[in-house]
Amino acid sequence: MHIHRYLLRPASRLRRSRRIAAAAPARLWLFDLDNTLHNTSHAIFPRIDAGMTRAVAETLGVDMDTANTLRTTYWKRYGATVIGMVRHHGVNAEAFLRMSHDFDVRPLIKAETGLPAKLRRLPGRKVLLTNAPLHYARAVLRHLGLLGQFDSLWAIEHMNWHGNFRPKPSATLLRRVLAREGVAAAHTVLVEDTLENLRGARRVGLRTVHIHHPGTPFSKGGRNRPGYVDLRVNSVSELLLQRRPLRR
Repeated sequence: MHIHRYLLRPASRLRRSRRIAAAAPARLWLFDLDNTLHNTSHAIFPRIDAGMTRAVAETLGVDMDTANTLRTTYWKRYGATVIGMVRHHGVNAEAFLRMSHDFDVRPLIKAETGLPAKLRRLPGRKVLLTNAPLHYARAVLRHLGLLGQFDSLWAIEHMNWHGNFRPKPSATLLRRVLAREGVAAAHTVLVEDTLENLRGARRVGLRTVHIHHPGTPFSKGGRNRPGYVDLRVNSVSELLLQRRPLRR
């Protein structure tokens, strides 16, 4: 399999770690990106789906219908189309991710107002944890004015060990993130729109916040809050107002 070397690097560190030895460790907030910090269903998801299908078709030399079937199958089975493409077809992951996300995100982004100020009001360190590609995540955060809010970025490129991708909801991934960030599970909160990822986080011992977004694929359950979700909100604004249940 042709896995580019940079996939084996640790997460993209944006600044020197602010971890300080103290009696009460700072809380770590792990934020998902799509349909959590911005409304991907508004316009970006259709572009990603189209880009993924086109990238599969061009990479494998198949028609669009076959490519769309493969894209959907790999996404449902592995959590990311690129994993199936690497595992079953030996594609270059970096090239495929660039091809599938080759569009300008700026005119497509829709998000709640004042996000930079709202995240600054949330006490603790923030780390991005997304199954999306790094270049795409950086572009979205930059446009939202959030890039400076995060200590580090964990993208799909950083979720590969020994030739195997371990994206969310992998327990291996979550434990590795905690180890690299130097924070215990008890002091970490995952903020996420996908219920299966929150279920996986709870199994590792994290606190969980469900950003309820009706456009999130496979996020069943309606408005009922599952037992593995500590808090369900509709926005970061609501998280700021209702985070009391997360306190230990």
